[in-house]
Amino acid sequence: MSSTGAARHRSRAERAAVDQGSGFEAVFLDPVGQAVQQRWADAAMTVAFEDLAPVSAFPVVPGRRWGPGLWWSATTGRHVAAGSNAMRTQLMVLDRDADVTGLAGRPVRLLWRNRRGQVRSWVPQLFARRADGTALLADCPGHPGAGGERAVKAAEAVAQACADVGWTYRRIPPLDDVLAANLKWLAGYRHPRNAGRPGLMAAVGEAFTRPRPLIEGTEAVGDPIEVLPCVFHALWHGRLTADLDTPLHERLLVGPQGWSDPSKKEGGAR
Repeated sequence: MSSTGAARHRSRAERAAVDQGSGFEAVFLDPVGQAVQQRWADAAMTVAFEDLAPVSAFPVVPGRRWGPGLWWSATTGRHVAAGSNAMRTQLMVLDRDADVTGLAGRPVRLLWRNRRGQVRSWVPQLFARRADGTALLADCPGHPGAGGERAVKAAEAVAQACADVGWTYRRIPPLDDVLAANLKWLAGYRHPRNAGRPGLMAAVGEAFTRPRPLIEGTEAVGDPIEVLPCVFHALWHGRLTADLDTPLHERLLVGPQGWSDPSKKEGGAR
């Protein structure tokens, strides 16, 4: 949809929200790309937002180093629209979450009226479907003050809309640089092809039944050139565990799924 067409549609939708009275409304594109507006409570219960295209395009900001693009999701095997580096980073986090079953970028616009009766709208950047059928709507600001007062007020409204239907809304803060770098590295091995030849994943799991340095377990299985992609694939998918708050290196302790490095618990809970 062109920017002019999107603005025209948004204007019509906002007028409709006024006509229909108070409460939240949802605007989204159906599978054939036609704009649909429904009462939010109805749409949240019936619409598979994880399967929908963005209701409006991500803006292109001149001078920004990273613009809109696509993220290939290991969870769904499909691409997800991403509008910024901060959003792509949070997509990596959600793509590793075993409780997440679906992902989409900007699939729904929420409409509501403020206390003055003025119509307001907001398009959350991320949608994540959970295994229990509930969902997360999220924004991924590059810094705490991103979006200004409008974003803060919109966050309050969208959080209420989500609470009304048993969902969650979050403004997700940026990740620590080390964790983000580690996830970016492991994400390069998220595709199933990195599981390697038949039997290799099982051998990798057996090698790390007890925690040991990454390179030691890798060499116990075979040639690191063949085995390391499988190890990184297993770390991405949570079949192996390591402290990703520490830079990845060959002596990093790697253990089985669910293992926690006891040395990291000293001084209280993390």
